[in-house]
Amino acid sequence: QVQLVESGGGLVQAGGSLRLSCAASGRTFSSYAMGWFRQAPGKEREFVAAVAAIGWSGGRTYYADSVKGRTTISRDNAKNTVYLQMNSLKPEDTAVYYCATARGPIATMSYAGYDYWGQGTQVTVSS
Repeated sequence: QVQLVESGGGLVQAGGSLRLSCAASGRTFSSYAMGWFRQAPGKEREFVAAVAAIGWSGGRTYYADSVKGRTTISRDNAKNTVYLQMNSLKPEDTAVYYCATARGPIATMSYAGYDYWGQGTQVTVSS
């Protein structure tokens, strides 16, 4: 059974930083791309960042335009964990952030490309 557990969310002032973590189990972590999505109240879930499996395009990363330059996704295959480092946070970054594991090694920005999801962690950025 695949399980994803996010942590690291919280309340931060605008301009601050947070690092989200997602611990995965139940699947050969290194063989799958991983992604982060977020959902703000009243809005659809949207793509934030993704990282391919290391053996696929060398673990290439992808970012939404809204977070590019402020956010870094990384993975530690030895710890079965994916991270999302977010800097220069803005109030519009406020959302529940979800970790997801892709259906294969290729990273995708499409929600449909992921088959297991964590429970989410709340990020609130105050102005």
